[in-house]
Amino acid sequence: MKELLTAVREGRKEDVPALLAPLDRAQRRLALAELKALRKEAREWGWREQDKIRKALLIAGAGCHSGAAGCATWIGGRELRDWTRSPYPLVLEALADRDPAWLGDLAHRLAARPTATRIDYRFVSELAKLAQCPVPATEGYVLGWAETVYVAQWQQKDRRPLIDILRADPHFTVLVPRLFETTALPPQVIWYGDPDARPGDHWPTALVTLAEEGVLERAVLVNSCVTRLLRGGKPGDLRFFLEVLRQLALTEQEEAERVADWIGMAADGISTVAGHAQEVLARLDERGGLATRDLADASGPVLFRTEKKLVRAQLVLLGKALRRDASTAEELLPVVAEAFGHEDIDIQERALKLVARYAPAPGDPLREELALSAALLGPVNRAAAAGVFGNLLAAAPPTEPHEELLPPVSAPRLLEPAPQTPAELVEEVVALVRSGSRDVTAFERALDGLVRHAHADRPALADALRGALAGRWWLDDDALSGVEQRLTREPGVELVVAVLLERVPVRAVHDGLAAWTGTASCVHVAFDAVLRARLWEAAYSVLIGRSPFLLATPTWRTGSLDPAVLVGRLRAYQRLGVEPGAADFAQALLRVRRSGQHEAAAAAALLGTAQGDRLAAWLNADEPVGPVVPHPGEGAQPPARDEWQRSTAGARRVLPATGERPVVQQEFPPPFRRLGSPHLANPRQCYHWGERPGFWFATLPEDGETVATWLLPAITACATEGQRGAARSLPGLVELGGPAAQAIHLALAYGLGARHPEDRLSAVDALLVLASQGRLDAALLGRELAVLVDRDLVKPNRLAESARTAAATGACGTVLSVLSAVLPPLLAYEKAPRGLSDLLSVAADCTERCGPVGAGPMTGLSAVAARGGSSQLVRQAVRLQAAREQCAGSAAVDIVP
Repeated sequence: MKELLTAVREGRKEDVPALLAPLDRAQRRLALAELKALRKEAREWGWREQDKIRKALLIAGAGCHSGAAGCATWIGGRELRDWTRSPYPLVLEALADRDPAWLGDLAHRLAARPTATRIDYRFVSELAKLAQCPVPATEGYVLGWAETVYVAQWQQKDRRPLIDILRADPHFTVLVPRLFETTALPPQVIWYGDPDARPGDHWPTALVTLAEEGVLERAVLVNSCVTRLLRGGKPGDLRFFLEVLRQLALTEQEEAERVADWIGMAADGISTVAGHAQEVLARLDERGGLATRDLADASGPVLFRTEKKLVRAQLVLLGKALRRDASTAEELLPVVAEAFGHEDIDIQERALKLVARYAPAPGDPLREELALSAALLGPVNRAAAAGVFGNLLAAAPPTEPHEELLPPVSAPRLLEPAPQTPAELVEEVVALVRSGSRDVTAFERALDGLVRHAHADRPALADALRGALAGRWWLDDDALSGVEQRLTREPGVELVVAVLLERVPVRAVHDGLAAWTGTASCVHVAFDAVLRARLWEAAYSVLIGRSPFLLATPTWRTGSLDPAVLVGRLRAYQRLGVEPGAADFAQALLRVRRSGQHEAAAAAALLGTAQGDRLAAWLNADEPVGPVVPHPGEGAQPPARDEWQRSTAGARRVLPATGERPVVQQEFPPPFRRLGSPHLANPRQCYHWGERPGFWFATLPEDGETVATWLLPAITACATEGQRGAARSLPGLVELGGPAAQAIHLALAYGLGARHPEDRLSAVDALLVLASQGRLDAALLGRELAVLVDRDLVKPNRLAESARTAAATGACGTVLSVLSAVLPPLLAYEKAPRGLSDLLSVAADCTERCGPVGAGPMTGLSAVAARGGSSQLVRQAVRLQAAREQCAGSAAVDIVP
């Protein structure tokens, strides 16, 4: 047994099975107790020592367990896993003396573990083969099987087609049905390739082919697909099941047997699934296999869907049924009338025409019921409804004054003071380090707390942190080289703690203080340089215990600093005879509120120190860190040109720049000087996508325009290149201090036209917040949007979706004030941009709710409305013009925050 334990401690995994073989049950039990103690002891070791013994410990523990349950738990332990080279062949050798029933039990227990992977699949499948038992078709086992099949396609010198691999698999018929029951399909199945280029590698085609050959049971495949489509899930998964179902080409009998399933898919499925179900229902109706009651049950939910294509198709289906048999009107017309409440007026009109064509004669109770439903119609369709129902149509309710609903203006929240006791500080630092959180407020409190408590009692703080952070790689590793480089890749308080605990050489601290980025490739590098300079300076402070506290700790959670508080901190430094850190004071200047702070400037000047004089001059100047230089199109109306001209290459970049701020370049420390240099946005030189926008906002919390200019390339990509995520910084951006001028409104304009819905939602949130603050310049935003649409940088249909979302919150007046500035330039085009009708529709909705915003006619609207025809552009222009004329005398919009 001693030789076994020695081999494990030395990491000689190949020797373990042979050393286990002569041990009896009692000896293995004693060895297992020692192995458990060794495993517990290893948890306190460094990662290199743990990695040395991990495989040998896994093999020895598995061989010493007498019960399958304990053995499965031991093998499945995360800390014993090594994903590079699996030791499972040696584990099988160590378990060679077990009986088949025991091995089968172990296989099923391992397969049932949630951490099962492809490596586990190979081990479990070998166990099942040795035990001669059925394979454990658990979800983890099935996922591992799918990954193994994918890898098998590329292991041979000559690639094997997927269908050949599946044919050769003895357990294929057992595992495929379980594949349809997994929580989520493995990605290897979703990446099923091109059916035309490689039909043999196409999963849906392979499954259907094997079903046609009789290898798979067709009924099982059909039922599995239908069940998963009804259950719902990720769009990628559902597209896979839908593709399989389409290739199966269900017979008329198979379609007729599942009427309830098609109704459920049409009601609740994603668009592609609902569209397929709708097609099947239409075929059933044509063949007479769909009862009237079933058609009514299917139509009700579909008519409430947002996809207009599906709603229109369902109205067509209902019209065919009514035309074929007018006696179904009593059952179908009430369902058609439910579309009167749809948000799209075209759908309302289609439903009204269908009801008018098949409505019963006057005096019929059904006609009165339909007239009551007509009250849901919008104002533009009420005149037509009056012609259908006459006196039966209830009078429109009196219009109440519109109240504009905007989010409440959030009051500034103070930043909590640094932790008062060492125990509280240690708790917060440990939470911040272990979680990897990027919360700026937690970072600032922890950084200030480290400086304060290191100044008061550095040894006590170091002892408390060393015990609480046991297990961190940089604390347990013997070698000190390279620790600072790895910690500065993602700069945070961990670097300061490592310096405090003497895990970073003093030389590295001095090198960090002297380092600066020079001419950074982009402004985001400059932001990171500022953060690193502050961290190295704070690390030096805790090393020598120089500073009693930090000057730059914010007053408010936005990162802003009250100038009176900063004056008080400078006075305390003066009283203690402490010289402020250069980076700390520079960051404090960038954070201090400047507008109208003449009293604070006078108090700073009275300090009689160099820092006091600099603060006074900074407050009196009240200038942005980076003055914004407008883009060339500022203030100019886009010319009326046709679509081809608008799409030509040329002046497509609409990005402002920032100019030079000499005082920042001359008086600030080197890492800060890039912030005051001229900056011309160039997305090609930037690889940052908003990793730490919170830290960037807290660096310049009083310069919203400057920060917006520097973030614009990434936000622009959300609209022009379909990038995802950068617009999520917009709500925080509009919370920054300073004026909200061109850069912020341009960033908002790009966000409203972003490709992805989540980015547009962030832009809508920012729009509403800016409006509630009273800082929204609707005319400016409208002009910027018109320029972006003119240069094909923002698509009108995406802008319409954003506007519709904002209006749905109750901010109709805000949305209409923006659209009133966007629409006139777009209405002047000879060939209207695609999606302009959607913008007109939203403007008409808002006008009908709150009345027109702004005096006078809308330029170009009458000309478009007078074109004639039945296009959506003309129809929506007529609707908007009618709404404006009807509401011309209404009262002004009431703003209710």
